[in-house]
Amino acid sequence: MTTPVRRQYLDIKRRYPDCILLFRLGDFYETFDEDAKVVARDLDIALTERAFGKGPKHPLAGIPYHALDGYLGRLIKAGHKVAICEQTSDPALSKGIVDREVVRVVTPGTVIEPSLLDERSNNYLASVVVEGEEAGLAYTDVSSSDTVFVTQVSLKDAPLELARLAPAEAVTPQGIGGALPDGVRAEAVPDDAFRLEGSREMLMEELGVATLDGYGIERSPLMIRAAGGLFFYLGQNQRQALERIARLRPYDLKSTMSLDPQTRRNLELFAGGRWESKSFSLLNVLDLTKTSMGGRLLRQWIGQPLMETAAIRQRQDSVEWFHKDRTRRHRVIRTLSEVSDVERLVNRVKSSSSSARDLAGLRRSLEAIPEMQAVLGEDDGQPVKWLLSKLPSCEETAAVIRQAIADEPGQLGEGGVIRPGFSAELDELRTAARDARGYIAKLEGRERERTGIRNLKVGYNKVFGYYIEVTRPNLSRTPSEYQRRQTLTGGERFITPELKEYEDIILNARERLEELEISLYRRVCNQVGEASGPVLQAAETVAHIDVFAALAEAAERFDYVRPEVDESAAIEIEDGRHPVVEALLPPGDFVPNDTSLSGDDAGLIILTGPNMSGKSTYLRQVGLIALMAQMGSFVPAKSARIGLVDRIFTRVGLQDDLAVGQSTFMVEMVETASILNNATSRSLVILDEIGRGTSTYDGLSIAQAVAEHIHNDPALGCRTLFATHYQELTELAQTLPGVRNYSVSVSEEGGAVTFLHRIAPGGADRSYGVHVAQLAGLPRDVILRAWQLLGYLEGSGRNGAAPGAVENAAIQLELFAGTPAIAEELLKLDVTAMTPMEAINALYVLQQKARDG
Repeated sequence: MTTPVRRQYLDIKRRYPDCILLFRLGDFYETFDEDAKVVARDLDIALTERAFGKGPKHPLAGIPYHALDGYLGRLIKAGHKVAICEQTSDPALSKGIVDREVVRVVTPGTVIEPSLLDERSNNYLASVVVEGEEAGLAYTDVSSSDTVFVTQVSLKDAPLELARLAPAEAVTPQGIGGALPDGVRAEAVPDDAFRLEGSREMLMEELGVATLDGYGIERSPLMIRAAGGLFFYLGQNQRQALERIARLRPYDLKSTMSLDPQTRRNLELFAGGRWESKSFSLLNVLDLTKTSMGGRLLRQWIGQPLMETAAIRQRQDSVEWFHKDRTRRHRVIRTLSEVSDVERLVNRVKSSSSSARDLAGLRRSLEAIPEMQAVLGEDDGQPVKWLLSKLPSCEETAAVIRQAIADEPGQLGEGGVIRPGFSAELDELRTAARDARGYIAKLEGRERERTGIRNLKVGYNKVFGYYIEVTRPNLSRTPSEYQRRQTLTGGERFITPELKEYEDIILNARERLEELEISLYRRVCNQVGEASGPVLQAAETVAHIDVFAALAEAAERFDYVRPEVDESAAIEIEDGRHPVVEALLPPGDFVPNDTSLSGDDAGLIILTGPNMSGKSTYLRQVGLIALMAQMGSFVPAKSARIGLVDRIFTRVGLQDDLAVGQSTFMVEMVETASILNNATSRSLVILDEIGRGTSTYDGLSIAQAVAEHIHNDPALGCRTLFATHYQELTELAQTLPGVRNYSVSVSEEGGAVTFLHRIAPGGADRSYGVHVAQLAGLPRDVILRAWQLLGYLEGSGRNGAAPGAVENAAIQLELFAGTPAIAEELLKLDVTAMTPMEAINALYVLQQKARDG
C-alpha cells in the first residue's frame, strides 16, 4: 500500500516519461526511482532511500528549491529534458494532499533563466521538415523574441542555415534527425505535428487570425509545416512561450551571404587561435556594444553578411553618421550604458518569471529612449531617420512601472516592492504593521522599567508568536496580567492581552500585505505584458543603434574606412590589414598590403613565400575585409572597393576528422571538392596549401589541376587567392591569362633572413624552411643535418634517389667532390666552439663556394 503523495508522483511521471521530473515537496525538488539515480550521478549529490507506506524503499535525490537554476543548468547541459512540478495550492489551506502540476518542461531550446543563457548570444529553437529536395525551416528565441522566422530552402542549403543558427535544439519529424549538422541536438516529435492542414489550423488558432496571407506564407507549405512543428513542441513543453509568439516573419536566404562552418572557423569570426578563444576573433574586436541586445545583433550580422547593395549602404550611412561626430556618438553610448536586456526582461515579465528588480531595470531602460530620440532627431540626422521612425517612446509603459514599483525594490511580499502612494490600502497595512512593530520594539524597555527586571526581553518564534521572557530568579516580580505560555530550563515565557492584540495586527497586516503586494505586482506585470509589442520594437531599434555606434567607435579606434560596395567583380584594397592580428600587435607594427582581384584579367593570385612570413594572415584579411564590408562595417584599409561576394569559401589548415574516419588529406579533398562544386563566378575562394597532405608529386598535380579548373571553368572563374609552397605553380602565369604571381618579400643578409610581411608581385625563389625551423627552436644538430640534406636535394637529389637512402659520408662526398679546398676548410672548423648561427653561416658560405666551384 503506497501513500497519496507517491500515487500523485507516479501519475504525473507517467505523463512525462522522457523527462527528469523535479517534484516540489516543501523547500525541495525531489526526484525518485531512476530519475533519482540519474540526478545523483549527474549533479554529484547524495542518493538516499525512502519508503512510501508499507512498501519497499525507493531511490531519492533532492535539491533545494532556491538553488534550482544552478542544478537545472547542469541537467540541461547533460542532455536531459526537465519537467518542473510545482505545488499549485496552499499547503495551509489544502484539505488532504497538496495539488501539484508540471508548470513547464525545460529543454535546451526553451530555457529562459538568465543564469543559464549567454547574454550576448541567441538561444534558438529550430524546426526542420524535408520534402524531396526542399526543406522548410522555422526558428525562434523564446528568451528574447515574440517572432518565429520561417524560410524554405534547398536541401543542400539547409545544413548551412542550421550551422549559422547553431540552435540549441531542432525539432524534426521522426527519422530525419541524422540529417542535421554535427552538434545540433535533434528532438523528434510525431509526424502528425508536421501535417500541413493541422499546422495551418494551429498557427491560425494560436496567432488569432483567419488566414496566413498576412504573413506571406499561405502558399508556402513547407514554411507552414515547419512553423507548425515548432508551435506543437512549444505547446507540449512551454505553453507560456507559445502564448508569447505574436507573429511569423518569412525570410529569403538570397538576400544574405551563407557561410559554411569551415569558413566561419578559418576566418576566426567567433573564436580563434590554437585554443579557439573568443579573445582572438573578429567578434571580439568589433564588439564594443553596450547592451546584450546589441551584442546579439552584431553576432548575427557577422555571421550573415548582406547581398543587397542598398541595404549595405543604409547600414554604412548609419555607421558614418555616428562616426563623423564623436560627441554625438558618445552621448548615445553613455545612454546605452543605462539600458538592460529589454528583450529578455519583457519575455520574463510575460512568462511570470520576472523579479521586481527586472521591472525596475526595464523602467530605467525605457527612460533612456527620449535621449536617443533627441540625438537621432538632430538636424543632420537624415541617414538615421529610419531608425527614429522605428523607435517608439514607450513612455506609458515606463510610467506604469515608475508609478507602481519602487526604485530599489526588495523581496516581493515583504512590502518593499510597490511604491508608497500607489495603493492606499497597501500604505495603511504598511503603517499598521510598522506602528505595531514600533510598539513591540519599545515594549521591552517599558516593561523592564515597570517591573524592575533588567534582563527581561521580548522575542518571537513561529510556534508561540511574540512573548515576554523572564529568567527564573525574577519570576516573583512578574505582574499579574502576565499569562504563562511556556516553561524553560532557565525561566518562563509570558504573553499579555496587549501584546497579543498587537501581534494579531502585525501578523494579519503581514499576511494581507503579502497577498495585496503580490496581486498589485502581477497587475503591473500584466499591463507591461500587454504593451510588449512596442517595447520589443523599441528594443530591436535600440539594438541597431548600439551596433551602429559600436561599429563607428571601432572605425575611429582602429582607423577603419568606409568601403565602396558595388556590383562589379573587383576587389581593390589599398593598405589592407587583418583586424584581429592588428589589434593584438603594438600600434603601427602591422604591415599593410594591397590586393587587386578581378574576374576579368586578374582573378587568380598564386601566392608563394616561406612559412611564418604572413601568407595566411594576408589570405584571411582579404576574406575578412570583404565580409566586414558586406555586413555594413567600415574596414581596416586605406581604401577598399568590394564587388559583391555571394560566398566566401576557405580551405585553410590541416585537421583530421577521426569521428568519421577521415584522414587529414581526405578532409582537405572533401572541403576542396565542396568549394569547386558550390562556388560561383561571384564567390571569393581562399586556398592555403592545397595538396600538402599527400606526396609531393600527387599534391602538386592536384594543386595545379584545382587552379586550372577555377581559372578555365566558364561557370566558375571566381576571385581566388591560392597560397602554395609548390613554386612550380608560378609557371601558370605564363599560360593562363587570369593568373598573377605574388610572393612575400624576404630580406637576406649574411645567411640570416628577415620576413618583411610585404606582398609583392612575382614568385618566391626559395622557401626558407630551414630558417623557420631554426627560429622555431629545433636542436642544433637537426638544423645542421637539415642544411646538409637541403644541399643534396638542391643538387643531385632532385634527379636521384631519396636522400634518406644515402649514407652521410656519401652525401658529403657528393657535395664536395672536386673541391678539396672546401673540404679542407670544413675540416678546420671548430664546430663544438661555434654558436648555431655561426655554424649555419659558415656552412652557407661553404655551400655557395661548392656551387660556384
